[in-house]
Amino acid sequence: MDKNKRRSDCPISLSLDIFGDKWTLLILRDFMFFENRHFNELVTIEAISTNILADRLKKLVDYGIVTKQIDEHNQSSYLYSLTKKGLELIPIVVEIYKWGANNIEENNADGDFKKRLNQETEKVSQEFMDKLKTTHNIKTD
Repeated sequence: MDKNKRRSDCPISLSLDIFGDKWTLLILRDFMFFENRHFNELVTIEAISTNILADRLKKLVDYGIVTKQIDEHNQSSYLYSLTKKGLELIPIVVEIYKWGANNIEENNADGDFKKRLNQETEKVSQEFMDKLKTTHNIKTD
């Protein structure tokens, strides 16, 4: 982040400048929970417009949270993958999900998953992280 464009040097403020808007968090959710990693899969997110999706993906790439590579199975498509930095956001996204599932009425949280999440939050986060290390080919050395 350009030091001259910062509103603050507060780590929370700086982090929210990168991933604190609705669309970026929903993109991260889809990477983490639904394995949506192509632009055409991500564009279905809550009716996100293509220009907003492109902007948010570019920001995530620019900050090293995701990578963008040509898909080896479809040369005309890009595959987005979480990086180690992106992987570190999993516990945050899990906690946001947990908070929403527990505190906002009439949500679509799966009851069994919500119960397990309330009992074993850290374990659930770690399971997501372990799975994504493999599927996104994340090196954590």
